[in-house]
Amino acid sequence: MSRALFFFMVLLFTLESKAIMAREGGDNNNCPMRQTFTSIGAVFYYNSRLGKEQKVAMDIAIQDLHSLNCSTKLVLRLKDSQGNSARATSAATDLIDSKQVQAIIGALTIQEAALTSDMSKTTKNIPIISLTSPAIVPPLVPFQPPFFIQMANDVTLHMQCIAAIVGHFKWQKVTTIYENNNGVSSESATLTLLFDSLQAVGSRIEHHSTIPSLSSMSDPKATMEEELKKLRSKNNRVFIVVQSSLELAILLFQKANQMGMMKKGYVWIVTDEIASLLDSLDSSINYNMQGVLGFKTNFVSSTEAFKQFKTKFRNKYGSGYPEEENANPSVFALRAYDATWAIARTINKLGSVTSSKLLESNFDGLSGKISFKNGTLSQLPIFRIINVVGKSYREIGFWSPKLGFSENFIEHDSMEVKIANSSGILGPMFWPGGSLTVPKGWESNDEDKPLQIGVPAKGVFNQFVRVSYDQELNRTFVSGFSIDVFEATVKRLPYELPYTLVPFNGSYDEMVQQVYYKGLDASVGDIEIMSDRFQYCEFTQPYVESGLVMVVTIKPDNLKEIWLFTKAFTKKMWLMMVTLHLFIGFVVWLVERGGNPEFEGFAAMLWFSITVLFFMQREPIKSNWSRLVLAPWFLVILLVSASFTASLTSRMTVSQFEPSMPDIETLQRTNAKVGCNGNSFIVRYLTNMLNFKPENIVKVKSMVDYEEAFNRGDIGAAFFVVPHAKVFLAKFCKGYTTTGPTFKLGGFGFVFPKDSPLTIDISKAILEVTQSGELQQLENNLLSSDNCSSLIDLNNNPELGPEPFYGLFLVSGSISVFAFLIITVRLVRNRQLNLHLTSTTFIGSRVWLWAIILLIRTHLKFQFTNIRRSSIIPDPVEELNEIKPTCVVVAVR
Repeated sequence: MSRALFFFMVLLFTLESKAIMAREGGDNNNCPMRQTFTSIGAVFYYNSRLGKEQKVAMDIAIQDLHSLNCSTKLVLRLKDSQGNSARATSAATDLIDSKQVQAIIGALTIQEAALTSDMSKTTKNIPIISLTSPAIVPPLVPFQPPFFIQMANDVTLHMQCIAAIVGHFKWQKVTTIYENNNGVSSESATLTLLFDSLQAVGSRIEHHSTIPSLSSMSDPKATMEEELKKLRSKNNRVFIVVQSSLELAILLFQKANQMGMMKKGYVWIVTDEIASLLDSLDSSINYNMQGVLGFKTNFVSSTEAFKQFKTKFRNKYGSGYPEEENANPSVFALRAYDATWAIARTINKLGSVTSSKLLESNFDGLSGKISFKNGTLSQLPIFRIINVVGKSYREIGFWSPKLGFSENFIEHDSMEVKIANSSGILGPMFWPGGSLTVPKGWESNDEDKPLQIGVPAKGVFNQFVRVSYDQELNRTFVSGFSIDVFEATVKRLPYELPYTLVPFNGSYDEMVQQVYYKGLDASVGDIEIMSDRFQYCEFTQPYVESGLVMVVTIKPDNLKEIWLFTKAFTKKMWLMMVTLHLFIGFVVWLVERGGNPEFEGFAAMLWFSITVLFFMQREPIKSNWSRLVLAPWFLVILLVSASFTASLTSRMTVSQFEPSMPDIETLQRTNAKVGCNGNSFIVRYLTNMLNFKPENIVKVKSMVDYEEAFNRGDIGAAFFVVPHAKVFLAKFCKGYTTTGPTFKLGGFGFVFPKDSPLTIDISKAILEVTQSGELQQLENNLLSSDNCSSLIDLNNNPELGPEPFYGLFLVSGSISVFAFLIITVRLVRNRQLNLHLTSTTFIGSRVWLWAIILLIRTHLKFQFTNIRRSSIIPDPVEELNEIKPTCVVVAVR
């Protein structure tokens, strides 16, 4: 009975061992018959949360391996780095030389691994599996040793995730914080990579703070407080903790909360090495991190293997470190477990471990798919975007290198993860200070003080900026078109922008300079964007296009009134009308007189043509052919007459005026004086660019003063920017007009200090106001206050040509030609043509023939030009050119 019980227990143990091996991805067939003991080293910082988790995870991995009764027995040799790079290198070297370990697992950087290899006296090819995250790979480092394997994802993916978050919330500038581990780091390479990633989303690093490692600080609290004071003095409020240990991050947020840097308006972003450890933090620590945004590496937590590991981990971690409040494993503990298994699997297959065979690993571990490419994990990660709220955090979305932001994903027991909804959006955020509105990312030094925005108090055109003072209320009011545009723009900002409009009594140039000298935080108004002003400030997107134009009075043009009617049609139109008129008259004469045996002379025929078309009562029409010819021609005359009347009327009401000063050259030649806004850049522009004499420039103080100066003859012209000219002509357009060229300018824009984040935000908001049609409505309201007709354009009265009437001409001419041919054939057949046609008749025939050729040439050239260019059809006009009019003698028997 005891023997049967013994065999039953052995069978039960064997089945359990196979089940565990299958669950963990092992294979009993890989175990040799004899047992081998292999020493592996581990370098951790014992007192850190990360080191504690990784030590416990490796212990569990070795226990699981031994429980399988496999021949491979791993002996774990531990060393404490004490959070110091030099000690970490020394510990790894000692493990290789003294403990004869076959591989090392630990939080070693690529620089520390290279130093370890150089310092070792025995061998330089001991595989080192690094658990630091993220993985730093070439070209960020000049050389990666072949024995160095990183159980982490490429740092490029981490930097891209940071940039995606920054770009999603549209922050243009950020401040980076980096823990320098005694100078042995890849800080410069990592920041360069982050800079490039941020640049791709329209952002950049404005400030950077390097903080020494916690172990190297003599007074950590004082050092941290000093660094945060420097950051708080800057305007930027978006802080990214690019690299930091959890212990340093805890101190960082504790001091930041005490110094008021965790309140409304601030943004804090943490990376994977902190966010993945948030499960282990006490609620008191989370209180200092309220509103922090971060991302952590996702792993599948629904597998049976993970659930069993989690149970073992919580029991072992809780018993080993009872002072810790939370005992949940992070992804770094899972990777330590998988790294141990990767070494064991390699030894089971080969009896030894080499870096090349480790790189061939391909199995499903607790942290995900374990396979390598270029010395790092080949599987692309999925990052969980988290937001610290209350005692813990909540997930607001996911990010992957291929799909970007997603709301959720589907997790499978087979380690497969599938994105369920790639919407590109994130859930609602809880920001520092309890705000639900996305912070704008920057603040003035005194955030309680609103922006002091200057507005011109002495502008000539108060339609754009009007400053008035109410004595009863003891208050200054600022209004106008430019103010309305600015207010509409600010409403479209994704954050509140407190500001106060401050009237400025100096010139526009002086107001712009005050922004440079910090006397004003910004300037708003009808401020022209000029190249020489960029040395003091930055301009937003122009909200109104502009240019410099000349306005003058208009005077009657008496010289053009005598022959004004001839300008209604072009010469070509007049010639075509006369030719067709005479030809049709000839056809009607021929039809009406064709039955008589004797013909009148050419003069009589011409007179008949005129009288038959204009004095029908004197020459009654008898033939239906004549009526057929005249009907379409009268329709042509009717339409052409209406067009002639309209064109002539327009010229009689408009074109009889001309500008008093046609151009700038006339002003300068006659030494005439010109007026302009003496408070703007125009005075400088007229002197430097257009070469006007300073004594000939009259500075005008108000819009009404322009009219008075014109009426007194003090100025011969006035120069305005286009928006001001529109307002002036809308009020005084009856006697004024623009003339000469328009000198292109930059337009009206708002002024902000150099490198101000508001410049881009306001520019984007201006485009939104423009595209929505709101800006056009504001401009219409600006010009609708004066009901004066639109300004006179002296160059907008073109002469009317024959092109609109080509169709009518063709129909009427074709009918006339057809009737002419029919009556000619009929007369020949009836032998009514006689030999005693006078020479005058033959001369008239030549004239009509030439007229017909000219008419046909005009029509055919217009109709067949495009056809002839694309085909081999001969040009009928060229063939008509071959026709030579001759005298034809017709003998009638």
